[in-house]
This record gives sequence, C-alpha cells and structure tokens, in this order.
Amino acid sequence: MIVLLVLVPLVAAAIAMLVPSNRHRPWILPVTAVCHLALVVWMLPQGEQWAMDRWLAIDPLSRLFVGFISVLFFICALYAPAYLRLRLGRDNRILVACLLVAFGMMSLVTLSHHLGLMWIAMEATTLATAPCVYFNRNPKSLEATWKYLVIGSVGIALALLGSFFLIYAMVQAGSESTLLFDELIEHSHPLSLPWLHAAFVLLLVGYGTKMGLSPMHTWKPDAYGEAPGIVGALLAGGLTSCAFLCVLRFFHIAHIADDDQHSQRLLIFMGLLSMGTAAVFMPRQRDIKRLLAYSSVEHMGMLVFGLGIGGIATGGALLHVIHNGLCKAGLFLAAANIHRAYCSKTTDQVRGVLKRLPWSGWMMMILFFAITGSPLFGPFVSEFQILSGTFDSGNVGRGITFLVLLLIVFFGMGSVLLGFMLGPAEEVEGVGSPQQFRESFLLILPIFIAVGLTVLLGVYTPSFLTAWVDQAVAFLQRIPLD
Repeated sequence: MIVLLVLVPLVAAAIAMLVPSNRHRPWILPVTAVCHLALVVWMLPQGEQWAMDRWLAIDPLSRLFVGFISVLFFICALYAPAYLRLRLGRDNRILVACLLVAFGMMSLVTLSHHLGLMWIAMEATTLATAPCVYFNRNPKSLEATWKYLVIGSVGIALALLGSFFLIYAMVQAGSESTLLFDELIEHSHPLSLPWLHAAFVLLLVGYGTKMGLSPMHTWKPDAYGEAPGIVGALLAGGLTSCAFLCVLRFFHIAHIADDDQHSQRLLIFMGLLSMGTAAVFMPRQRDIKRLLAYSSVEHMGMLVFGLGIGGIATGGALLHVIHNGLCKAGLFLAAANIHRAYCSKTTDQVRGVLKRLPWSGWMMMILFFAITGSPLFGPFVSEFQILSGTFDSGNVGRGITFLVLLLIVFFGMGSVLLGFMLGPAEEVEGVGSPQQFRESFLLILPIFIAVGLTVLLGVYTPSFLTAWVDQAVAFLQRIPLD
C-alpha cells in the first residue's frame, strides 16, 4: 500500500496530460491532494511498514516528512485552480503534470529506504520542477531555470560521489556493502572514518545544494523569484525539506559510526553561515519573492544548525521543518496574489498592499511575524527549542550568534516588507491596475489555512505530532523510549 503514495500523483500526472481543457485541468491537483492526504491519514497511524524488498518504508523519519509533504501539497493544490484561472492565456498542461510528478517524487524521497533510489528520486524532483520554474517563458525565467538545473546537477553529482565514498568506507572496514539504510546503519560502527569524513562532506555539500545552504544557495533567489507562487511554495517547503531528510539519513549513519564530532561541526558551521548570508542580503532585496528566497536560506541554516547541536535541538529542527514549510507556503501564495494584482513584485512598484489587498496583506504581515520567530506562532516554538538545546549543551557563543542573526533578519526583512505593505495605495506608472484583481475565496482560503495552522501550532502542539517528533529523534539518536 505504501506504493500508492507514489503512484497516485504519477497516475494523476498522466491524466493531466490527456485532459484537453485549460480551465478544468488544474482541478486534478486538489483532487489528487485529497486522495493522497486520505491515504496518509489512513496509513501513518499503523506504524512502521515496508514494501518492495525494504526499498520503501514508513519509519519514524519518513512518517513525519511524508505527512508534512501531503499537507503542504494540499494547501498549494487548493490554490492552483483559482490562480491558473487568472493565467488562462498560458497553457498549463506541463505545469500541472510536472507539479504532480514532483509531488510523487517528493513522496518517493520521503519513503525511500535505499540510498540509490533516494538519490534518483531527489534528482527526479529537480527535473520535474524545472519546467514549472520556466512557466512564464521569458528571458529571466529561462536564466533561472538553467541556473536551477546546472547548480542542482552539480550538487546531486557530489551527493552521488559521496554515496560512493560511503560504500567504499564499508568495503575498507571489511563490512558487507549494501544500499539499504537499515543495513547501512547496522554495519556502520566499524566504518573507515577517513572515508566516512570525506563521504559526509560531499553528501552535505551535495544535498545542501538542494536545500539552498550557503554558499551553494545561488540558484534560490532566481528560481524562487521567477517561478509562480505555487511553485515557490513547493520548492521552499517541499523540495528543501526532502533534501534535509537526505542529510538526516546520512547523519544517522555518521552518528551510529561515532563520527558525531566531525559531522556536527560541519552542520553548525553551514547553519550559521547560511543564517549570516541571509542576514546580509535580505535588507538589500527589492523583489518580494527573492526576499522570501533568502528567508528560505536562513531557515535551512536553522535546520542543519539544530541537527548539529543535537539533543532537544534536533527535535526543534524536525518540528521547524513543518513550521517553516507552512509559513513559506502562505507567504509565497500571498506574494503570488500581490504579483497578480500589481503585475509586479518589486518594492519600487508595489505600494499600500494592506489597503489594496487587505486579506492577502494582513495574512502576509502575520506570516512575517511568524517566520521571524515572534511568540505565539509555530516557528517561535521550534526556534526556542533549538536555542534552548544550544545553551543547554554549553554552546553559549553559538547560541548568542544564533540569536543575534535572528534579530538582524527580523529587522532586515521587516524594513523591506513594511515598505510595500504600508502607505497609500497609489497608482504606479507602467504597472497594471490593481483594481482588476479581486481576492476571491479560493485565492485566500489556502493562505488562511497556512496562517491558521501556524497560529495553532504556536499555542498547541498535538500529542500525535509530539510523539512523532520524539520517535524520530530517538530513531536518529538511539534513545530508548518508554
């Protein structure tokens, strides 16, 4: 039955290619999302499951990620029909089909228990989303697509080389070589540490490129800036989370092999570097989507920083995957509404959003406070847990650095965002009239769902989610649960 989580989106993609109507085709997205979410709700409470000779599995890590990916895609798919109705001048056949293929491949990444299969699924996700980045078919989107493909291909090639090094580390240690993660973990203790060190560096750089960690983040501002909002939401919340899962899988092996010190130093360094990069570049941005791209760089840094600190910070990082993804979905969809209304996404041409688009504007303001770690929102809970774990482990200097970077990002992002949110809603010469755009129910509902979940998770974490995160941390750190 696990296979259905991959097959349902792929079959839907084939159907999308056959449907002739530009108006009706986008409805395949929410229908598929509901079917996938129903399967997830039915299957995840059943515990660990295996399929295809243990190549696919639902374990504590995959359960958390496949559940989140399904919810994220549901939010984005709900937005798609109303958004694409505004873009009937462009054929959406390739976009809809590629979004569904990407969803299927993201599901495959989360369920893969085989090193090679996970690598293939991760690259397939990139290839499937590339045509989506090029949806607007202009020179800038073409440049962004090529940059996305080329830099991503270099990253995935390094990840493949790191996988070879990992297998060779097993051979050098006299262990039986295997590509199944449970067997890799079982035989990881006697691994050759020099080869394991090299493997982890390559794997972190390779999959870190897919995450958009600095300094391999250079594809992100262009790809997020030129892609439709729904695509940006899936890239920022889905693709990057899948890449982080790949890092988690290999960190698990390094942890079992008693190579924590080397891998944790790398993760902490990459995390703080990414947060610092975002802190430097965010105040300079004049493009709303590029601003959100640098926010994504920052939060990917938080994830690997929390993983590197370990302990309760690891649980905070896992929880932050969900909180960050929900906020990014709402922010990118709100940015898409602003782009459609003003026919622009630059702060020089967008003014008075709160007056012109009150629903989108106010929800974007709420999500700004959420994503920057303000209290009463989900990200505050996970960021506080990461920070607590940092200080509890004696990393006072790193904790202070983390906190200072959070404050710099808050003021930097706020200075840009408030500039186009506040003020009079003036007409700007050369820009389409915002009055032509109306905030319809289906354009607002998905953003409202993202905001609602973000607020809810800030004041209350469901018991099942707490249990899933605790089990995932125990799975990574070999902590026996009562």
